[in-house]
Amino acid sequence: MTPGLRAASPSGELYRVGRRPDAWAWPDWAYAGPDGTFGNRYDDPLGEYRVLYAAGRRRGAFLETLARFRVDVALVAEMEAIEGDERDGPFPTIAPGLVPDTWTATRCLGVATAPPGPFADVAHSDSLAHLRVALAARLVHYGLDDLDGGDVRRRTPRAFTQDVSRHVFATPADELGHPFAGLRYPSRLGDELVNWAIFEGGPPVTVVHRGQAIAAQDPALQDALRTLDLRLHPAARLTLAPPALGPGA
Repeated sequence: MTPGLRAASPSGELYRVGRRPDAWAWPDWAYAGPDGTFGNRYDDPLGEYRVLYAAGRRRGAFLETLARFRVDVALVAEMEAIEGDERDGPFPTIAPGLVPDTWTATRCLGVATAPPGPFADVAHSDSLAHLRVALAARLVHYGLDDLDGGDVRRRTPRAFTQDVSRHVFATPADELGHPFAGLRYPSRLGDELVNWAIFEGGPPVTVVHRGQAIAAQDPALQDALRTLDLRLHPAARLTLAPPALGPGA
């Protein structure tokens, strides 16, 4: 008999980096893409409910949000193969590994306790066994010959993890038909990091801090910058691309 989805609940507060003034505000549907999603890992592929992404650690919230500023690995490889020329002057482009210092002025940190109700732990062995059967046709569709813990961490195909979200959303958490409040999933940035996707439509989070200001010297922020080999820099604001609409969790 195939096991069901394994339930889990956060043991402490959740942290989320979002745009000021309210890190816990749902994203505006006006910013959804043509596919009805915001481009994030566990968005609803049918575009009927929204998802808020949070981390179990303050540092994790910064890591997830800042990871997109890392230097592309292809560029890293190219730079390793090329000797620099000190005669090269500065160019008006964003320097690799830099985060615009205006980032802290436009973002805030939210702190909350999770809504009541279980979350589906999609990386648990029982959940993976369940999803392997329940979403077998989708696995074949995306060219995946099996399902393991690495697949729920993958950045691609993102449409598959969105199918996981829809399946969990539609699956009762217990025999009484209560829904899951969201998903528990491992971060792709490290095994010590756990993230939580919160479904729209269920009980809301209990907000502790809706939008704390982020100081440049925040220890958790500085630790995340160090891990990702990034630093805040005023010049980076010149050519910063528009921010992603979602946290890219």
